[in-house]
Amino acid sequence: MSDIVDSDGDEYDELSELRQRHKPESQPSVDEAFDLDDLLPTIGEFGKYQKLLVFGICLPACIPCGFCAFNQLFMADTPDDYWCRIPELLDLPLEQRKSLAIPMEVENDELVYSKCYTYGVNWTQLLESGEEDDLTTMEANSSWPLVKCSQGWEYNTSIVWSSIVIDETLASFPKHNFDLVCDQDIYPTIGLAALNTGGPVGVYLFGLLNDRAGRRLSYFICLATLLAGSLMTSLSRDFWTWAGSRVIVGLTIPAVYQIPFIISLELVGENYRSFVTVMTCTFYTSGIMLLSAVTYLERDWVRLSYITSLPFYAYFLYMFVMPESPRWLLMRGRLEEALKILERMAMVNGRQFPEAVHLKLEAQIRRDKLKKQKKKVANVGLMDLCRTPNMRLKTILITLSWFANETVYLGLSYYGPSLGTNQYVSFFLSAAVELPSYLCCWYFMDTWGRRWPLSLSMILGGVACVITVMLPDDAVDETLVLYLISKALLSASFLIIYPFAGELYPTQVRGIGIGASSYIGGLGLIVIPFVTYLGKDNLKLPLVIMGFVSMLGGMTGLRLPETLHHRLPQTIEEGEEFGKNWQFKDCCRCAQKPDVLSQPASYENLDVLAGSSNNESEMELELRDSRRVREPTPRIDERTPLDTAASGSVRPVHRPSMKRLVRQMSVMDTQRTHDGTMQLTHWI
Repeated sequence: MSDIVDSDGDEYDELSELRQRHKPESQPSVDEAFDLDDLLPTIGEFGKYQKLLVFGICLPACIPCGFCAFNQLFMADTPDDYWCRIPELLDLPLEQRKSLAIPMEVENDELVYSKCYTYGVNWTQLLESGEEDDLTTMEANSSWPLVKCSQGWEYNTSIVWSSIVIDETLASFPKHNFDLVCDQDIYPTIGLAALNTGGPVGVYLFGLLNDRAGRRLSYFICLATLLAGSLMTSLSRDFWTWAGSRVIVGLTIPAVYQIPFIISLELVGENYRSFVTVMTCTFYTSGIMLLSAVTYLERDWVRLSYITSLPFYAYFLYMFVMPESPRWLLMRGRLEEALKILERMAMVNGRQFPEAVHLKLEAQIRRDKLKKQKKKVANVGLMDLCRTPNMRLKTILITLSWFANETVYLGLSYYGPSLGTNQYVSFFLSAAVELPSYLCCWYFMDTWGRRWPLSLSMILGGVACVITVMLPDDAVDETLVLYLISKALLSASFLIIYPFAGELYPTQVRGIGIGASSYIGGLGLIVIPFVTYLGKDNLKLPLVIMGFVSMLGGMTGLRLPETLHHRLPQTIEEGEEFGKNWQFKDCCRCAQKPDVLSQPASYENLDVLAGSSNNESEMELELRDSRRVREPTPRIDERTPLDTAASGSVRPVHRPSMKRLVRQMSVMDTQRTHDGTMQLTHWI
């Protein structure tokens, strides 16, 4: 009996000690102490509500980005074979008029018909002289002068029979007379650069809108802008109108991908955010693979533009079912709206909404209404990322790594159809190799951390690109294989850069931080089409250039602090402390193993949720302790960076029974179910 009393006494002492530790020195507002990550395990981290929204709305909402970003490659496709058009000789058989009017030239060590020059002969005068009967036996004279094509071109339309380059449109549309070849063959590249010119502006503007007006409104504005630009593309009658429409489309890329990505992350618990990231990238890649099939089946560029945009008008039906992010509503102080969404989430998930949290939020709502004024919310901007030295350095490093990663990834994606023997198969394979890379990356980023997989994939991917220069020109298949290896590795880094940047940027400025890094990364996308254009003269040169850029970006990422097994920053102040004590030896090791592992949280931590209540008394913890016997496991270090800085080298003592009382700040170990199935670690 005495043992039981002593045990209860120890438990009481620990509870009192814990309360005293968490008791605030001042009394901040209630909503400042509320952390949604504390509530989600209770109402469901990935229940029926989240699954319906993520798989039914947020993930399909990523598909338009891939469709509208890459359909232009096939709208501006150029046939391999074309020659000057001679109207006076159109009645002659094709081979005869080519041999008579088109000079021969050397191309890739082969003698072929010239694409840009013809003989400067007055064919009209020759026909009027009455010698037309002799044209069937006449041969070209090498002494005839050569002139550039002035009356258009003829094209081999066996593979490419419609594009803005050759202007083979529907019969109901008038001739556009683009003929973007020879001296004007740079124009399709200008159109691709025009698409990417809108990107840096769009990601910054939609980033601000996303953080200030909400995720829901910003997505539908972004979608409307995308579809308006796509409609203008279909109706264009000249090149510059078409290029202008591509700028409008570019405003939404990649914002139309990032917004549902952020919505998905903010709807689920921290255990499932890596899973949501992989699924988001999988849907994006699946959309590109589907696009390769669509472009193979539909070769008319006008119809292709309609097919890859009109179906997405149905996405406006999401307005009736897509909720606002409750995390964003809480951040903006709109507690009443957030409470309704969270209560509905708990109801759909079949969970009971904690009465303590409900009462707490309702009390705060009543206080706000009594004040009869809206709570002032401090809007943060880009300059807040650069005010302090450590945050400024991390912002620069994230941006440089993002610039290299996004530039090379998109450059390789654009260059896929130029390699191999079939552009549609090459484009499909360039997308298909991304799927296994995501699965491998999913594992490595939760075991090795984020920094090393990011850097290694970029460095090795760059090496694969560079060594293509060692292959002979006729090694078409070998070059394609190395390209696919590089694309797979860069796709893995493309998966990591989003969560890694999100983990390094504090929650307070996450949207603006990701938008700013995307903005700078988008500047590289304006240049990369001109790099791929160099492949017209030297197929390997663009790969070598992109390889070196990728290796430099990978080495830059080694300086960033690791985020796996660390409590992530929420405010700008915590962001400044995170990684502040970085040393050179830190970049030579993978993610550190946690000192301690904690069991998955099996209780509602109402004590911490009410830690800043104005009442002197604090609520009791509602424990649901599992009585199963578990093997002893290590535990995690549950201190934030600011806690560590404040305490110096002195670590708090954790007695065995404390693990049931102390809040699990974040899930930093790879949790496993009873059958050994891996659950994901903490994400952004």
